[in-house]
Amino acid sequence: MIRTFTTLALVSAAALAACGANGSSAGNAVEADAPEAASKGEPFAKAEMGKFAEPWAMAFLPDGRILVTEKRGVLKLVRPGGDTVEIAGAPKVDYGGQGGLGDVALHPDFANTGYIYLSYAEAGDGNTRGAAVARGKLVLEGAPRIEGLQVIWRQEPKVTGRGHYGHRIAFGPDGMMYVSSGERQKFDPAQDLNANLGKIVRLSDTGMIPSDNPFYDQGRVKAQVWAYGIRNPLGIDFDSEGRLWEMEMGPAGGDELNLIRKGVNYGYPKVSNGDHYDGTPIPDHKPGDGFEPPKVFWNPVISPSSLLIYKGDLFADWKGDAFIGALSGEALIRVDLDGETATKADEWPMDARIRAVEQGPDGAIWLLEDGSNGRLLKLTPAS
Repeated sequence: MIRTFTTLALVSAAALAACGANGSSAGNAVEADAPEAASKGEPFAKAEMGKFAEPWAMAFLPDGRILVTEKRGVLKLVRPGGDTVEIAGAPKVDYGGQGGLGDVALHPDFANTGYIYLSYAEAGDGNTRGAAVARGKLVLEGAPRIEGLQVIWRQEPKVTGRGHYGHRIAFGPDGMMYVSSGERQKFDPAQDLNANLGKIVRLSDTGMIPSDNPFYDQGRVKAQVWAYGIRNPLGIDFDSEGRLWEMEMGPAGGDELNLIRKGVNYGYPKVSNGDHYDGTPIPDHKPGDGFEPPKVFWNPVISPSSLLIYKGDLFADWKGDAFIGALSGEALIRVDLDGETATKADEWPMDARIRAVEQGPDGAIWLLEDGSNGRLLKLTPAS
């Protein structure tokens, strides 16, 4: 997902042409029909721009074309006004449960480097698996392909199970790569600095460890850690002031929007505003407990999938606000951000599980629906 100020500045709004669905065939796109009229109470109109098989993430290229990941391991290039094309060279993924091909992001200087980044679940020894991030050069001349794909980060250790990979990618204004790493449904690793599970990690664009990381001098795995005590972080993005926000799927209750700070412990599984699924209680956040509480939490849950801090002008009243895709909540959710303060604002029913939310180059808000025939939707202001 594009979350870098540099890349967004490169994109021309005029470059984005319409892409839409060709019948019911997942993965095909043609010029879109006119947007649906806004439903009662909705401040936007929706236009279907394509359908995909278990889509997970998207990113806009400088020329307006869109990269879309599909969970089974397919990366697609959505050509404006034409068919989608599969991009060769995507990594082999461990598909199953919550695992597969995940996020896609552009290098902050993509126009000159051509590098893209992919996160995915990979198999390990025995019955273990874990998330990885790889980078390679996107070549669009001739048959679209990725060249020189190389893994630059892995979850350690690999463990059993196929849940809570997290593996969202965001580049900050400092040029560093931030990766959200889930605790893989193992609870305790979120508090263990000798594992990079349940963390936000911070690396250079090549996967090197920056010397100003908070635990840099405490060993290779600890040195990666930027923040910890995190459960299943499925959305990260930076606001216009360079603050990092994280959207986290909580246990049975307690989905969280956190403001991520260097070296801070966010408490899971020692504290949470929810409880374990087996009914075992978890102490709530409280003042003086030594853990950073969320800025906003949801109980009942919304099952957040993604996070966008809106920086466009098309929806001028929402500039600087957070947008969250909800899975079980089947909604698009807006949270008003004012500096470091967050306040719940709007929740628009979408009648589908929302897997990803992203900002287009013209300021439109784009959504990917979850599932085998998930739609790509473009939201523009209601007339």
